[in-house]
Amino acid sequence: MGNFATLQPGGRPLVRFYLAFMLWFVGRAIQAAALVDPNVRKEFNDLPDDFSFSLGAAFNGPQMAIGKDSNGKVKYLGKNSNIVPQVKITIKSMEALFLLFTFRESTPVANSRERMTVEGNLSHACACVRILDIVQVYLLPKPIAKLAIKRYPKWSLKKHTINRLLINLRAIIGF
Repeated sequence: MGNFATLQPGGRPLVRFYLAFMLWFVGRAIQAAALVDPNVRKEFNDLPDDFSFSLGAAFNGPQMAIGKDSNGKVKYLGKNSNIVPQVKITIKSMEALFLLFTFRESTPVANSRERMTVEGNLSHACACVRILDIVQVYLLPKPIAKLAIKRYPKWSLKKHTINRLLINLRAIIGF
């Protein structure tokens, strides 16, 4: 047999940039939501101290990491965090992550189509997915959020407007 050339898949730089930006913004929004929303705060309080999780695409795709310190403060750890997360949620490819973050496929559908893998405690992973769902409701308009999550919550007008404004503002500014 002869030598075969090694083929490298296309980089798709615009898709990679979009996904990296979305993971960055969602990570900062999770940090902000932990300060503003009592449901997100409760989910993080139920997780152990010094807990961290990551979400990203497999095969060197874009990543994000979120951590909770021993004082209970939630922090966006960035894309290239040196810590080993207790829960690692990996989407099998950048294309599958792109389907999730263009809201053409919800998290439960991606899970049922075996596009997600979880390493770590399953109950902690479920809490992380619930946190992501709550944050998506805050970040997205209602018609798009209904596509991204399983059930759209019935929240008060204050929760939809003021908390949404606070979370978006804190995510943009970074505090």
